[in-house]
Amino acid sequence: MNNIKIRKMQKKDIEQIMKIESVSFGNFFWTPEAFAAEIDNDVGYYFVAENENKQVVGYCGFWLILEEAHITTIAVHPDYRKSGIGEMLLQNMLKTGYEKNVKWYTLEVRASNIAAQNLYYKYNFKSLGLRRKYYQDNEEDAMVMWTENIWDKAFRENLENLKQELEQRVKI
Repeated sequence: MNNIKIRKMQKKDIEQIMKIESVSFGNFFWTPEAFAAEIDNDVGYYFVAENENKQVVGYCGFWLILEEAHITTIAVHPDYRKSGIGEMLLQNMLKTGYEKNVKWYTLEVRASNIAAQNLYYKYNFKSLGLRRKYYQDNEEDAMVMWTENIWDKAFRENLENLKQELEQRVKI
């Protein structure tokens, strides 16, 4: 994992992204056109994780509206899960948020996706409730999660500690 690079998403990445999208989300996934539109979206910030062979192994993105960042998607290819790539992507979004003066992050996550929820809790996201039948493929509920102000000292200290821990674990 020490050769994983996070960079801005480009249209040339969409074919590889679609492979991850379909294995991650089944029949309910974004279209290539949706990703292309997000790359061109003035409020969208989208990134890929690329391995040493220039293969896209994960991606993420958020919308920035005023001081709030709404994480719209994050996925890692199943062969690369539990390796720290999802966490690298999340950290990159938070870093970008600081550069853009974001104060809060929000997202929806499947109620059944405990692994993702645990990652978000680790980064001080809190559950604020459910959106009933949010996911169209199976009408599963979405948990709404939110951070406190990311500029607060406790949030920044936790992020720095987690960044150092991840760097040691995956030898970034």
